[in-house]
Amino acid sequence: MIRRRVVVDGRVQGVGFRESCRRQATHVNGWVRNLEGGRVEAVFEGEPAAVEAMVDWCRSGPPWATVTAVEVYVEEPQGDNGFTVR
Repeated sequence: MIRRRVVVDGRVQGVGFRESCRRQATHVNGWVRNLEGGRVEAVFEGEPAAVEAMVDWCRSGPPWATVTAVEVYVEEPQGDNGFTVR
């Protein structure tokens, strides 16, 4: 199990990013939320291939998003269960 926290910059609020992320996150645990200033933050925890697939998805997001940067942080797994929109 691994855990990654990402902060996504660009046009990522008001374009369905969080809901699209939730639908994509079928094989990971964690959460996604909007941040002040127009960014989105998400945490993905699970098998390495599934987590990395979600991190890669964040680099483009849903069709209406314009992602300009993704910061990725390595964190210790915390045993999250399920995936939620905050």
